[in-house]
Amino acid sequence: MAIPRIVIVGGGAGGLALATRLGHTLGKKKRAEIVLLDRNVTHVWKPLLHELATGVLNSSMDEVSYRGHSSAHYYRYQRGSLNGLDREKKVIHLAPILDEEGEEVLPAREITYDYLVLALGSVSNDFGTKGVAENCHFMDSPQQAKAFQRDMINTFLRYTDPKLRQHTILTIGIVGGGATGVELSAELLDATRLLNAYGVTAIDNQNISVHLIEAAPRLLPGLSERISQTVQQELENLGVKIHVNTAIQEAQEYRLVTEGGEVIETDLNVWAAGIKAPPLLAELGLTANKKNQINVKQTLQSVDDPYIFAIGDCASCPQGEDGTVPPRAQAAHQQSKVLAKNLTNLLAGKPLHTFKYRDHGSLVSLARYDAVGNLMRSSASRGLFLEGWLARQAYASLYRMHQLSIHGAPKTGLAWLVDKLNRYLKPRMKLH
Repeated sequence: MAIPRIVIVGGGAGGLALATRLGHTLGKKKRAEIVLLDRNVTHVWKPLLHELATGVLNSSMDEVSYRGHSSAHYYRYQRGSLNGLDREKKVIHLAPILDEEGEEVLPAREITYDYLVLALGSVSNDFGTKGVAENCHFMDSPQQAKAFQRDMINTFLRYTDPKLRQHTILTIGIVGGGATGVELSAELLDATRLLNAYGVTAIDNQNISVHLIEAAPRLLPGLSERISQTVQQELENLGVKIHVNTAIQEAQEYRLVTEGGEVIETDLNVWAAGIKAPPLLAELGLTANKKNQINVKQTLQSVDDPYIFAIGDCASCPQGEDGTVPPRAQAAHQQSKVLAKNLTNLLAGKPLHTFKYRDHGSLVSLARYDAVGNLMRSSASRGLFLEGWLARQAYASLYRMHQLSIHGAPKTGLAWLVDKLNRYLKPRMKLH
């Protein structure tokens, strides 16, 4: 008798952690076949993409090879991109994989499943704003982050020749005052300092202008007002120009036009405002909300199909009377733990657990300059407010916790040691 097959689509924070747990609890004991599907061959923790975009993070050191990881953790990796779903036959359709020249590497395929987990994460939501897709960089994937870094370095290099400059001051416009926009703003200023120190460009922080634009009344609208105010003050002290209550009407190649008619001249544009699940999810025949997120029960099962689950940013999971679980990495990690237990219980004929999100707090990094946030939040407490060195250490620990969930303690300890050594052996910034 064939063992059941659990297919996980998406190797982000939640999907990779889930595949790792199921590999050790079910795959190792041959109680189920665990298959992880992702269009990429490596994993990079999404909250670090702003560091990859500025060159502070070296992806060759921090990325995880799915093939190597799968062989060590008792699951099977397949490269592919979800293209359709046949719930009646329990089959998912995969699009063909093409190389950089458009040549077919792998043809369209089908994979059968007994249980399907959708963990496709989220992408930026441009809200249909004119010109955004053509004239703005996004930070949804390692490929997009690397594309921004190449464009950023080339823009800095052009400014060494006055004839190639667009403006007298190199200007970067970032739309979206959430965590990604805030953290990228600070990283860009630090990147400018490093590019100057390495002799890539003569531009320093006096010759660069960063505009951070948010449609809401304050930065970080999803976090506490105290964190928002502290972060805004820190960024303004660094020289970032903050625009709140400012919506963008149109993005052009070298400018951003606000709904109020203000024109912000720019050399680079980044769109980091709002998120939505990939549009494909709304085409699978499953109930989804306006952001394409799959509606699930508290057991993380689709409201339409008990054999299909969704976790992370692509799931709309109820919380309380009217709310839903927020799209955060910690939520995806928590859901992966509960879903691992639920899938194990399903195979054993045991009842399922319901998911209850616990907000452990939020931390925002401002590059080497500062970090701000709070920990141990609850419905009855705002938690412990952190700032400065202690907040920076707590922020760094978030990545270590992610590494623990996918590597275990021994390898995470070695990774920490290697990172410490590389601070002395390698340049602080990746320059190519």
